[in-house]
Amino acid sequence: MYEKLFDLTGRVALVTGGSRGLGKSMARAYAEHGASIMICSRNASQLEAAAKSIGEGLAVRVEWMTADLGKSGEAQRVADETLARLGRVDVLVNNAGGNSPQRADQITDEVWERIFELNLSGIMRLTRALLPQMMERKWGRVIHISSVLGLGGKAGRSVYSATKAALIGMARSSALDLGPYGVTVNCISPGPFLTELPLGMLSDDEKQAFTNRTALKRWGRPEEIAGMALLLGTDAGSYITGATLLIDGGVLANTL
Repeated sequence: MYEKLFDLTGRVALVTGGSRGLGKSMARAYAEHGASIMICSRNASQLEAAAKSIGEGLAVRVEWMTADLGKSGEAQRVADETLARLGRVDVLVNNAGGNSPQRADQITDEVWERIFELNLSGIMRLTRALLPQMMERKWGRVIHISSVLGLGGKAGRSVYSATKAALIGMARSSALDLGPYGVTVNCISPGPFLTELPLGMLSDDEKQAFTNRTALKRWGRPEEIAGMALLLGTDAGSYITGATLLIDGGVLANTL
């Protein structure tokens, strides 16, 4: 009865920002459970290497394409190209995103608009483009990658936190729109994970501060997001929708 809860054979998963870090780990997890994969990001060489790694030892199809989802028109192009190559998208993971720390009194319009375009507007557009074919089949999984900073805050992260909190609100209402069509919409909110984006942005003191705040006293490994991604992307999570699931090593539990 339960042996196929995590089976994605015959399904297609599109993971944005899939060339490294959390995106690459989620794509590999879906591939290991039988899904065909499309990954996209801005870097062709990273994508090519990631696609080989994701498909290594597996009899699944792994495609890749370059895209900058912070630019108008790119979301529709990714949707069209994925459907043309793979025929469908059953699982959409909106993982691509960016951050540009600025103190609240120094936020520029350029940064605000650029981060909102990538972290929120581009996600809405890509989701909108792919929903009709999910709704027609009465099965779909949409997963937005939010952040612990969508639930909490950090100095200098007003723009980033605003976009990640907005994803949570969008997921809740979208879940109500799409539930009658068999499509679930959820958020994963990661805490401190050992990926290039935070590690390249934080000072050593900031990295240690995040370590100290966790209950587990360590940063997460990218592969530790795979279980949650599988739960929300398969039949195992069929009754979970409108939810925000936190994977933060206990950061948010530490209120003092």
